[in-house]
Amino acid sequence: MAQIATTPDAVAAPVADRPVGTRGRAVIQHILHNKVGTAGLIIFLGFVLLAIFGPIVVPPETNTNVTQIYSAPSAKHWLGTDYAGRDVTRQIVRGGRSIMIVGALAALISTLFAVTFGALAAFVGGGFDSFILTITDVVLTIPYIILLGVLAAFIKLSSPYLLALIIASVAWPTLLRAVRAQVLSLKEREYIEAARVLDLGTPYILFREVIPNMMSYIVISFIIAMTAAIYGQIFLYFLGLVPLAGDNWGLMINLAYTRGALFNSKSLWYILSPIVAISLLQLSLVMLTRSLEDVFNPRLREG
Repeated sequence: MAQIATTPDAVAAPVADRPVGTRGRAVIQHILHNKVGTAGLIIFLGFVLLAIFGPIVVPPETNTNVTQIYSAPSAKHWLGTDYAGRDVTRQIVRGGRSIMIVGALAALISTLFAVTFGALAAFVGGGFDSFILTITDVVLTIPYIILLGVLAAFIKLSSPYLLALIIASVAWPTLLRAVRAQVLSLKEREYIEAARVLDLGTPYILFREVIPNMMSYIVISFIIAMTAAIYGQIFLYFLGLVPLAGDNWGLMINLAYTRGALFNSKSLWYILSPIVAISLLQLSLVMLTRSLEDVFNPRLREG
């Protein structure tokens, strides 16, 4: 019979052997050596900088100019103007902050909830596992978009944080089931059995032994959840279920539809600008996901 480790550090999982900072630097170095990952990282960082500094550097435009409605791109208006003669470039620069804040917060909340309760359900088992699975199945049977619309209709979404919470409340079931399945497999490993014999406690085993071995899957799932959250809030803006105020790419799409831009041949730049911005942001996240899959899966690198 193999000798069982007698200290908590001795039963650490293989993934946790190296310090977190070292693993983080290794991941970043691999992304930078991957052309797709580098391009995705550059585009995403560009959007992050735009979200942070855009609203600070570029003030909101309140004046309208009905003589320049849907004007073509020019030196003064790089992306033309909207239905009220306002600069589209200014709206694009200022409109990404709330989109990214809501997307990141919703992904963070749903991922933390799914990972925590999915891992606990698998590790504890019994009645707690059945209870969590029942709630998960109930949420899974309800159409995502319809539930999101109903929640937004009954709750006044006066802040991006509340909007993120609403989106996160329906985005966790699929990840929870996947995490539970992985933990059911990991809990049978030898180092977990050793930790149980040492009576290290459920919190220690889960957060120091099990979850670190799932970080690759969790990181990729977080990015995928962020893309879904971005599309979810765009859908809510398009339906007008959130306050239509401020600068926001989703609001631009809503106004393009409600103000008749779709039926004006001169409004092409106004319609395409937010769509292209959202698509580029989503593309950067997908490219990052692809490169991270190569990082965490050596078989993909070998291929």
